[in-house]
Amino acid sequence: MAWEIDAFSRSIGGRSPHTVRAYTGDVRAFADWAGRAGLGGPEQVDRILLRRYLAFLSTRRYARATLARKAAALRGYFAWLTRRGVLDTDPASRLRAPAGRGRLPRVLERAELETILDRPPLSANTDESVRARDDAVLELLYGCGLRVAELCGLDIGDVDRSTRTLTVVGKGDRQRRVPMHDRCVAAIDRWTGSARPAMCSSETPAEALFLNARGRRLGPRDVRRLLDRRAPSPTHPHALRHSFATHLLDGGADLRVVQELLGHASLRTTQVYTHVSKERLLSVHGSTHPRA
Repeated sequence: MAWEIDAFSRSIGGRSPHTVRAYTGDVRAFADWAGRAGLGGPEQVDRILLRRYLAFLSTRRYARATLARKAAALRGYFAWLTRRGVLDTDPASRLRAPAGRGRLPRVLERAELETILDRPPLSANTDESVRARDDAVLELLYGCGLRVAELCGLDIGDVDRSTRTLTVVGKGDRQRRVPMHDRCVAAIDRWTGSARPAMCSSETPAEALFLNARGRRLGPRDVRRLLDRRAPSPTHPHALRHSFATHLLDGGADLRVVQELLGHASLRTTQVYTHVSKERLLSVHGSTHPRA
């Protein structure tokens, strides 16, 4: 029988486009690997083969999160085949990626944040509209702890100035309201006041909050490029979200409040930041205490 990967891809069409592409690519990569091993279809796959495949991937220096996603894609694929009656048993029902030491999120130092948010490098050809947009984007990423995809999906109507809150649609289409501090509101006002109209074009979606240089909705790659211009050292946009969560916990915020602000479905996901915070405390103690 065929692998039916295109049909599987259509079956998960309700997920985000990024997830659909990633899962489809993960299953296709496995099918190619299995084909080179002489397998003609999923009916020949067993649990041992799946574990061999993940072990093979772990030797290719994939990040732990990537291995976990690939395992999730294979679980979804074989569960789908089993539900359709194509397979009698699901070989991937309890498949997990090989365990390994996870990397703790990078937390930005205060001096780095001040450079990114307050003292960006300026050049003679710096466009004021671009500067206003970049200010607003970075204030929201750090001030509200947004994922990049959440920020890019914001519409003008998601900003409520009267309550100083932002309506955000996160993973699984879960909606949450996030408070904005004064600098976030001021940065959005500067952007939407005169800068955004100056960047509009015939291709501009009327509802999109943030735009790129072509007047289209801002995308994740645009965000990475603007952060490259502002950061003193290579910095991933997600580091701003990590820093938001860790700095809240360092300041005494309740873990469940941070969970709500981040839009995590599970408290276990948020708990990684407690480890980061402890690491920071130990680091400060070790470098500053006279008898450490």
